[in-house]
Amino acid sequence: MLRAFGFDRVGVVVGDIYFLDPEPEKGQESAEHGVRLELRVFNRGDLKGSIYSAQPIEVAEPIWRVDLLESVDGKPGSYDRTHHHPVFSGWDPSRREFARELTQDPFGWLEEQLGDLPGILKRAGFPADTATTEDEAGLRDSAKEIVSVTRDLLHRVRADELGRPPADTAADSIRNGWL
Repeated sequence: MLRAFGFDRVGVVVGDIYFLDPEPEKGQESAEHGVRLELRVFNRGDLKGSIYSAQPIEVAEPIWRVDLLESVDGKPGSYDRTHHHPVFSGWDPSRREFARELTQDPFGWLEEQLGDLPGILKRAGFPADTATTEDEAGLRDSAKEIVSVTRDLLHRVRADELGRPPADTAADSIRNGWL
């Protein structure tokens, strides 16, 4: 499932995700699942028809990512693989960064981060003009709603409704989800 919040030039996408052996060379041999949230650049395309036609929308390059992941075979609520990626190089994220505050209070930490768009952009190496004041206000004003959606999706992952492997699990490496 994918949820999106679009503002002016940036937006947030949130979705469930499932990985099998995401990084076996780093000691993560078991599957993990949870919720991924990304701050992304959003672009509006030119209308393809009349003034009443659907607006083309592009969810473009990633700026920042938060992964509220847990081991599939672990205890729900452990947040044992929860981390964030403060920087991207093109489409590839930086290494996982584990923060005590993130695992102790993931939703409080997330809401606080969403309230600081200029800080996220600076840490990610994006120019301040990537976003507008409307983006900053929209993200800050929507932070509680974004956190609520994130919490709901994680609840549904833990209830085994989302964040599941695909029907064909014959592969050695699986990534299932929009993000």
